[in-house]
Amino acid sequence: MCGIVGIVDAGGVSFPLYYALYALQHRGQESAGISTFEGTTLYTHKAQGLVAEVFNSQTLQDLRGNAGIGHVRYPTTGSKVPENVQPFNFRYRGLDLSIAHNGNLVNTVELREEYERRGQIFCTTTDTEIIGNIIADALRTSKSMEDAVLLCMRRLRGSYATVALLNNTVYAFRDPLGIKPLCIGKLDNGYIVASESVAIDALDGTFVRDVRPGELVRIDESGLTSTQIATANRKAYCIFEYVYFARADSVMDGTLVYDVRRRIGQKLYDANPVEADTACPVPDSGIAYAAGYAEQSGIPFIEGLMKNRYMGRTFIMPTQEQRERAVRIKLNTVRGNLKDKRVVLIDDSVVRGTTSRRIVNMIRDAGAEEIHLRVGSPPIIAPCYLGVDMPTRTELIASGKEVEAVRESVGATSLTYIPLDDLVEAIGCGERNLCTGCLTGCYPVEINGEKSCHSIVDYVAGTHQSDLSTFKAGKERT
Repeated sequence: MCGIVGIVDAGGVSFPLYYALYALQHRGQESAGISTFEGTTLYTHKAQGLVAEVFNSQTLQDLRGNAGIGHVRYPTTGSKVPENVQPFNFRYRGLDLSIAHNGNLVNTVELREEYERRGQIFCTTTDTEIIGNIIADALRTSKSMEDAVLLCMRRLRGSYATVALLNNTVYAFRDPLGIKPLCIGKLDNGYIVASESVAIDALDGTFVRDVRPGELVRIDESGLTSTQIATANRKAYCIFEYVYFARADSVMDGTLVYDVRRRIGQKLYDANPVEADTACPVPDSGIAYAAGYAEQSGIPFIEGLMKNRYMGRTFIMPTQEQRERAVRIKLNTVRGNLKDKRVVLIDDSVVRGTTSRRIVNMIRDAGAEEIHLRVGSPPIIAPCYLGVDMPTRTELIASGKEVEAVRESVGATSLTYIPLDDLVEAIGCGERNLCTGCLTGCYPVEINGEKSCHSIVDYVAGTHQSDLSTFKAGKERT
């Protein structure tokens, strides 16, 4: 999981890119980078660290131009080393290409070996460099980005939402299943594409629509056009985006994430009602769940945990040691709201169980009589190969365990997960259009050694949409 953004704006893009990345900081905290283009020069600044640590006023002023892309990284493929910081840059015969990617390919090894046999030297260990090489190869022969993206969609297997800067034009495309999110916004003097709509909001822009699965979007000084490169017989939106990754105020594929989480909270109460004194969220992602739970149950919503707002998200920290250390300083109990209370503790998910165990112990130490853990996702039983850092089944507390064994492990009085059918209903787009691999062990793309639900993809390059430079009330005019 990473955050990506691309902007073309007549007033300059470095500062808007910075603000957009700031809004997407929750999607990656390992590194950040921006590339811009002006005249004949590609400018790039990138480094490990948070957005506010990587950039300052001077570095942003040095990133000149009216077109650019940005990236915040959460490493899933490739080591946590400086050479893997995006965007990546390529140059060939007067064409400057900069590229950034959110997602995870599952055929990286095969593609990398093929290119190495042809003499290609790789400078990083990420799958994004594979995408860049496929595009650069195509541009060497046809100089057509449409042809290059068509080749990508034919060759890549996995999840990818990608932004690319080719000289002074921004391109963005999304895999044919739409696994990773990407949306379009209108600015006063241009357009933006970004992983989530909150990046558009940060620039006081207007949300236009989501990038369609299999679609290539082109933005230049003349406006925005798009080409449908591929279509599939289903979608496979990442279910974890709704459960955890996305900000609650994002609109994702037509749905406000907060509303999904509130409905999940309501269904959690219906799944296993319990008598209690307080509905307590694990902040921040558990807040919307707890609001729905309290609404449905009539149990008062009372915060029993306070979050240190200057801490990052422990789940997406790259090592278990860092996650455990972070929990100790990330959360503190409000003892007066917990002492002698029967507490319903509501969280978005239980992955490894370490954080849940520590939180349950903290609440018990604060004097709670009972702790009923309610979880806004079904048991996570299988690894994610498509962009979530859950590489092995042995790391997953629910893999191969009954719910009672998980309850004992985390120390809760009772434990209820939301049923998968209820989660799907809360999202509202049907299980066929969601990637549920981590919950079911059945994946939407072919993965060696795993069960896959194969999708049929047709390649239809050439379908062209009209310019979106004029529209009403956030809706495209065609």
